[in-house]
Amino acid sequence: MAKVLCVLYDDPADGYPTAYARDDLPRIASYPGGQSAPAPSGTDFTPGHLLGSVSGELGLRAFLESRGHTLVVTSDKDREGSVFDRELADADVVVSQPFWPAYLTPQRIAAAKELKLAITAGIGSDHVDLDAAIAHGVTVAEVTYSNSISVAEHVVMTTLSLVRNYLPSHQVVLDGGWNIADCVARSYDLEGMHVGTVAAGRIGLAVLRRLAPFDVRLHYTDRHRLPIAVEDELGLTFHESAADMVPHCDVVTINAPLHPETEHLFDDELIGTMKRGAYLINTARARIADQDAVQRALESGRLAGYAGDVWHPQPAPADHPWRTMPHHGMTPHISGSSLSAQARYAAGTREILEAWLAGTPIREEYLIVDGGALAGTGAHSYAVHTPAADG
Repeated sequence: MAKVLCVLYDDPADGYPTAYARDDLPRIASYPGGQSAPAPSGTDFTPGHLLGSVSGELGLRAFLESRGHTLVVTSDKDREGSVFDRELADADVVVSQPFWPAYLTPQRIAAAKELKLAITAGIGSDHVDLDAAIAHGVTVAEVTYSNSISVAEHVVMTTLSLVRNYLPSHQVVLDGGWNIADCVARSYDLEGMHVGTVAAGRIGLAVLRRLAPFDVRLHYTDRHRLPIAVEDELGLTFHESAADMVPHCDVVTINAPLHPETEHLFDDELIGTMKRGAYLINTARARIADQDAVQRALESGRLAGYAGDVWHPQPAPADHPWRTMPHHGMTPHISGSSLSAQARYAAGTREILEAWLAGTPIREEYLIVDGGALAGTGAHSYAVHTPAADG
């Protein structure tokens, strides 16, 4: 029998919901490109309910316990002697979300003698040290595409919010004011601007498709160039690198995985080549942007705005400088954890567990590490980091 350790974020401050704003969800059977949505043998939850918090348990308890397995659910993961660290010692499986990541460091992986599978309920597995997982034979899987469109929608929302100066204007209403000049002094139209994405995978391409109707000029850079037909359809301009692309853009959105080649990519030097008054949107990973460089660029006016919902560390401390820097539109890490997305990634987590417990193959597109090597989506998105690679 297996022990599954599930690390989820805390319930709402006023308690787990007893009612919801909507009664149902649209049914999503497949994603752009044809990948089918998660298809477990069954589910024990109501789509549209809060599944990603501790009481939601990703809808896994009845499924696992009815088969004799053990489920431990906690939000306690960062303090010394946390429930996560205590329970990890004999856990076979760890499940966590990028929004409340249970960091599987080399030390934790080495100490988890029974660990065989690490699942990301959602997308993005950089909270797992992939080199250590490879070395210790731990399979890493994520629910690919389950919340990609959710994140893409968030990118569009925050782009418009910054460019149109929405958040300060809304605050004027909340404060009882009506000074139109204060609201529009930093408000522009997105139409005609040049918008570029760093990476054009599932999320980046979805962002490009959603922004095209705004009559913007679209740019992208990626290790894997898109088909010419897609470039022609959307009017895309390809650039060999972020350094080549960003000087041309009024808005830059980061949709790349975090790995050694992207860590601190947006530093003082790169941001310094951006147009004065450009906007930077980061829903990928916080460490792709240098924390202090972003703050300096906003204070100097090099950047007109910065938004996203990824921080380092997560949860961000109360004194994190990104909470108080000017002209930002930061949120907690929520872009991929809408109730709609939770239904999909909870179902996908169960699908992965069903396959693993039955000894049958996990979907190729869900795999990040398998059999001691990068696999599936992981082989496309990540690179193994070794000391030799640094040179």
